[in-house]
Amino acid sequence: MTRQIVLDTETTGLNARTGDRIIEIGCVELVDRKLTGSNFHCYINPERNSEDGALAVHGLTTEFLSDKPKFAEIIKEFQDYVHGAEIVIHNAPFDVGFLNAEFTRLGFPLFNEYVSHITDTLVQAKELHPGKRNSLDALCVRYEISNSHRKLHGALLDAELLADVFLAMSRGQNSFSIEVQEENKIEIIPEIISDAPFDDILICHAQGSELADHELLLSILDKEIRGQSIWHLPQ
Repeated sequence: MTRQIVLDTETTGLNARTGDRIIEIGCVELVDRKLTGSNFHCYINPERNSEDGALAVHGLTTEFLSDKPKFAEIIKEFQDYVHGAEIVIHNAPFDVGFLNAEFTRLGFPLFNEYVSHITDTLVQAKELHPGKRNSLDALCVRYEISNSHRKLHGALLDAELLADVFLAMSRGQNSFSIEVQEENKIEIIPEIISDAPFDDILICHAQGSELADHELLLSILDKEIRGQSIWHLPQ
């Protein structure tokens, strides 16, 4: 069983080193690449105001957060939720830096030490789409994932969108490297082919429905790459 947690945070500002704090954590769980519905979401009282730029992004006011639990009150539940999982984050150094700062402030080991691995989807997106915009919004457009309801940034909503993007980016792959296994190679023996009685070879032509399914698949590929796949290029 592969357990992955797609995670996002919202913060009072951009720099944990100068005292900015986490104000929201949103997580969704994937088990064997399927959403389980077991989410983790909480707002957090940061005990300080958000910077104007950050407030314009997330809209979480000091008044709204004033009666929410402090990080010390949610850390144990959060630890238990993420423990041992692979964590999937877009621009991981930002969120992990804030989480590590919160854990250190409370005298706990770094966040990294509670999880098995951290996957950065921004790094993966740059490898798949070099030279293109790879923000979460841009990836939603590229993979045709609706984010029309995303008026402001929210940790749980962004985690849900990122989960869809992550699954789309890694569709059909167990990893982002493609390895050719030696044992899967087929050895062609010319002597056997040349000696084969061609009159006895049965040729099965594709039926109309099979050709239609094949054309539909090629059309889907064209749509995903926003162009023509090599199988649709003029011969």
